Amino acid sequence: MGATDGSITKACRELIWSQHLRTITKILIALADPTRRRLLHLIAEKGQASATALSKMVIVSRQAVVKHLSILSEAELVTSNRVGREVRYTVCPNQLSSAAEWIADLAADWNKRLQWIKESAESTDKSGLT
Repeated sequence: MGATDGSITKACRELIWSQHLRTITKILIALADPTRRRLLHLIAEKGQASATALSKMVIVSRQAVVKHLSILSEAELVTSNRVGREVRYTVCPNQLSSAAEWIADLAADWNKRLQWIKESAESTDKSGLT
């Protein structure tokens, strides 16, 4: 494998990583709003729900619910399915799993860093350098 192959592989990894981060960012932005989190919870609880049904369970208008569902849909946290005149929404657990994995990886990385800081501080204390 030549130098060019390695740089192509690195470029591909960077592209995949940046796409992954964009996906995670969309998910986190969608979940940042308490109304959207509530809607997601209600849809998960019911299995599926329409905007009209959801608007009766929250304190915002049906139009606002539709806008929130659009953002959840763009983040691929929900999918929609037209049944007659009604659009029903269901939760997409794969995206939630992807975000949870990213958060767990981030937490593990910080735990390693904090452990290193703790060990460094303890070794400094033991050597008498305070």
